[in-house]
Amino acid sequence: MNLKNIISKLRNRHFLSLFGNGAMAVLGMVLAGILFRFMPSDDLGYWFFFQSVFVLLDTFRSGCLQVALIKFYTGAEKEKAEAVLGSVWYLGIVITAAMVALNLLAIPFLQFIDNPGIEITIQWFGITFLCSLPSNIAMWVLQAEQRFDKLLILRVINQGLFILTVLAMIIFHELKLDKILIINAACVLVVSIYSLIKGWTHLDTFKKRTKESISELFHFGKYSVGTTISSNLLRSSDTFIIMIVLGTAGPAAVAMYNIPMRLMEVIEIPLRSFLATGMPSMSEAFNKDNKKEVVNIMQKYGGLLTICLIPISLIAILLADLAIGILGGGKYIDTQAVTVYRIFMSFAMFYPLDRFMGVTLDIIHQPRINFYKVLLMLAINISFDFLGLYIFKDIIGTAIATFFTFLAGIIFGYIWLKKYLDFTLLGFFTVGFNEIKQLYSQVFLKNKAA
Repeated sequence: MNLKNIISKLRNRHFLSLFGNGAMAVLGMVLAGILFRFMPSDDLGYWFFFQSVFVLLDTFRSGCLQVALIKFYTGAEKEKAEAVLGSVWYLGIVITAAMVALNLLAIPFLQFIDNPGIEITIQWFGITFLCSLPSNIAMWVLQAEQRFDKLLILRVINQGLFILTVLAMIIFHELKLDKILIINAACVLVVSIYSLIKGWTHLDTFKKRTKESISELFHFGKYSVGTTISSNLLRSSDTFIIMIVLGTAGPAAVAMYNIPMRLMEVIEIPLRSFLATGMPSMSEAFNKDNKKEVVNIMQKYGGLLTICLIPISLIAILLADLAIGILGGGKYIDTQAVTVYRIFMSFAMFYPLDRFMGVTLDIIHQPRINFYKVLLMLAINISFDFLGLYIFKDIIGTAIATFFTFLAGIIFGYIWLKKYLDFTLLGFFTVGFNEIKQLYSQVFLKNKAA
């Protein structure tokens, strides 16, 4: 294989997407490992709580606009594409202004609040949310254009600056919760300024917005935002419930629970990458009324990941103690974090089925059904979280609840998607296995013949 072929493969959008998500997951784990070792458990719990609340509230913006932008921007004519981008900017500014205004209204009530987690959220949400608007839009556009190389640059700047600044604070013994919050907002602002300078935000399209595009994005987004908010609430509800039910032990328990949650990035790396490359392809196929190709793409990516995750999950279960120790440090070995991680990995191979069926519902203009699917999963997760904590009195009960949540999501998603597309669950495995054989032939047999 010559140098040109190697460079060509490295520039492949699938590789760039996978590498980008992998690199960010590694940086994220490095940062988490540093914080687990040098921050008090309570402060760490409050930091994770702030992140959960921020991501949840941010979905009012990203949920309404991200999927809608990818759907209506991909493959559109230049005039239409510019109208879509301008309309995204308009709606983004409106949503951001509304959220910041609500945050300002909450500030006078800080004197009546006796919860550090809620206090720091009110103090820091608005400024961080405002600073992140340009960088978020830039990332959505780059994903729609499948420019994962540029997307990686923005992510590395954000995460890299954060890690370097945290290390500097450790050296000077200044690692405190309030400093972490300042750094977080500052890094987001730097990425936004860089995005604007490079022109990746397409701010100039703001004047090309149209009422038709604004209405189109809004009406699609009103279901998409519900789905995204519910999805993020599904992920963060464990944190909120643990914090509430376990009382004074809540912050430390949240910190411990976040170790296996961070390790689940091993699953999220390929899943996000395949979703990022698969969504535009499925959208293009559906826009051409090629439902058979939509099913093929869904089952190819979803099935391939499901099969590949089986051995990965088994290895992770066997080496759970080692993984927890590497990320969280020695103080978390032989704790409930190990058991929670094993529970998560025991059904992690089914994540792709749930996620790809949910995304496909959005792609085929059924965001309402996907919204109901996520609402069902959320209701089950909250119910079983409280039940699990009541029975087990610890975070193991919360982890077990997650299994029933994903089982319900897969069953509901399959039943409803089957009404619109001709496919079977078995097809994920047959198509995925055939894709693995094809990749094996292309990579190994071709090289052997050469």
